Amino acid sequence: MHGKLGAAAVTAALLGAISTANAQGTHPVSVLGWDTCYGIAKAGQNSCANQAGTHSCAGQAARNYDGGEFRLVRSGVCEQLGGKLQAFQGTGHPKNMMKRG
Repeated sequence: MHGKLGAAAVTAALLGAISTANAQGTHPVSVLGWDTCYGIAKAGQNSCANQAGTHSCAGQAARNYDGGEFRLVRSGVCEQLGGKLQAFQGTGHPKNMMKRG
């Protein structure tokens, strides 16, 4: 039981730190081994506040792969997924990592 509560507290703290950094206009790169990867989040599956400031919570992305929405990913894999480390205008084109060959 404490494990689930502990993990939830760590996740909440991490997302809070990123949200604060976004609100201050900084780019939180490699926070505890994670990067913000823009343009790979499906609608409703973003990790936190968007770059435009139109919402401040996870799960509120309105469209797939919006360049202002991000997902947290392990450091060093964002570009492999087809995302960008900086917010951008338009829509991303993430790679299908399930496709073989």
